[in-house]
Amino acid sequence: MISRRAMMGAAALSASVLPVARSQTPDFPTRPVRILVPYAPGGAVDLTGRFLAEHLQPILGQNVLVDNRGGAGGNLGADVVAKGEKDGYTLLLGSASILCANKFLYRRSMPLDPIRDLAPVTRVTTGTVLLIVNSDRPWKTFAELMAAAKRDPGKLTMGSSGTGTVSHLAIESLKRAAGVDITHVPYRGGGPAFQDLYAGNIDMMFDVIPAAMPNVREGKFRPLAVGSAERVTYVPELRDVPGMKELLPNANIDMQSWYAINVPAGTPESRVAILHRAITQVVRSDAFRQRMEPIGFAPVADESPATYGAYMREQEKVWQKLVEISGATLD
Repeated sequence: MISRRAMMGAAALSASVLPVARSQTPDFPTRPVRILVPYAPGGAVDLTGRFLAEHLQPILGQNVLVDNRGGAGGNLGADVVAKGEKDGYTLLLGSASILCANKFLYRRSMPLDPIRDLAPVTRVTTGTVLLIVNSDRPWKTFAELMAAAKRDPGKLTMGSSGTGTVSHLAIESLKRAAGVDITHVPYRGGGPAFQDLYAGNIDMMFDVIPAAMPNVREGKFRPLAVGSAERVTYVPELRDVPGMKELLPNANIDMQSWYAINVPAGTPESRVAILHRAITQVVRSDAFRQRMEPIGFAPVADESPATYGAYMREQEKVWQKLVEISGATLD
């Protein structure tokens, strides 16, 4: 259920879009729209999907529901959308890893080709990963951590939320660029890795900012670097944390974990256009920015579905290289 206040705010947000959408194609939508989130409920991506759903309802004039379908690194949910009806009623809130990396990680078992089987609508958020250590450890800077790694090759351990995840790919890029030997320890999700980092069983970890920030704010973990080229200035607690361009200026590391809306390939362009206008109206609002930035996401809206489609194709090359560097496979 959505409060009357939330509905009124969302209606005000959508006032300029609603007449355009409804007048151009009065037969769409005429029933509830579904946003499929290929992750378990409760995480930052799920929160993003629910915020979008709430504020899209008055714009589209229909209920917008969130459907969580986790599993197989996000491939399960993505495949449900790809094989669904081509009518614009089922949307995928996917990640860069699902849309661009997984086809190179699941070489034989990937059930879909995102470029071929999904039509682009727009990106909605972007973010990066955070390098953290236990606050009780002696390393106060990235340079001190790398010096310790060079003194004892292979001794330091770096956890990740799983083989082939963005945290793992960031680790491998860092090791190659900094010329250090750090032992990768994959976990089944970020939660167990955080527990071992706090317990002192591993030395460091890369993970997405929304997952890491609660522990940083509680003082459990110390952030030493962000995986993006530039600093993350939209999160106040991270403004003094250096980016890769400062720390490894010749490495060209810029880890960007973005999230976007896609629909089944073959969905009518008129319906894709309506969805694009409605979603970007929400994403460009102050309300969306104020909700996303504190958890570590920056809003991003593409000018057109074609613009996002071109970006997605370029990003596929970037993530293919990251997977090749890591040597990871999930078949």
